[in-house]
Amino acid sequence: MIVEVPTIIMPTPAADNPTPRDAADSIDVIDLGRLEYAAALDRQRRTLDDVVARRDRGGGGMAVLLVEHDPPVITVSRRASAPTHLLATPAQLDASGVTVAETDRGGDITYHGPGQLVVYPILDLNVLGLRLHGYMRFLEAIVIDTLATFGVEGRRDACATGVWVGGADIAEVAAGKGRVGNDPDGPMCVAGFRGDRKICAMGVRVSRWVTMHGLALNVDPDLDHFRLIVPCGLAGRRVTSLRAEIGDACPSMDAVKRVLVDRFERAVAERRAEGVSGSA
Repeated sequence: MIVEVPTIIMPTPAADNPTPRDAADSIDVIDLGRLEYAAALDRQRRTLDDVVARRDRGGGGMAVLLVEHDPPVITVSRRASAPTHLLATPAQLDASGVTVAETDRGGDITYHGPGQLVVYPILDLNVLGLRLHGYMRFLEAIVIDTLATFGVEGRRDACATGVWVGGADIAEVAAGKGRVGNDPDGPMCVAGFRGDRKICAMGVRVSRWVTMHGLALNVDPDLDHFRLIVPCGLAGRRVTSLRAEIGDACPSMDAVKRVLVDRFERAVAERRAEGVSGSA
């Protein structure tokens, strides 16, 4: 039986946020706790419909859903190559207690499970003055700021969406001076940084310029489960977590939630304060 968790507003302490905001600027932060993937997807869709309906009535309001998926699940997008990146046999999936689900987000194949903070922002991109490319950079910046709070340097990768730890300048890798993961001779982008270990995967869908799906930040998940897939379809690229990077200094899931929500609210408030419009 699925028990629906009531809306929980997680306010940012005033002392930590000097930016003035009124009630219209607040975002409903809905902590779903641990929930199976199908139920969380249904909640996303209903929340999106509500955000669109309020907008059509001339009102406002957006939401961010927080969840840990339990039972653990591998989600496969509709990209033609995505199913080929499922490495596990049905027997291996059963032994690991991992399910498989099709998803309508962008991206490829990924894993969700306990110990991983999955964040589903239901945001109106027109209000934020963003389009898809700018929105992905917006999400990456929030995660990078969150990781920095816990002493981990997260970085963007010039070749792949998401947030990464470690790595090298692409020009150095191409010249044979740096090694990234297990695939130093793989395709190079024109310029920039190529990450070594992925700590946060991202995949979104936009309907009527309102977002669904979002990001999955590895706090302390079972990293062995990522061996069941080619994560995000990127062969030779490793996956990491806060626990793997900083050991006993790894924060609790609740602590990561609080910091990430704070960074989310600040970032949204900044976009609104700029009065941005059009594409970004």
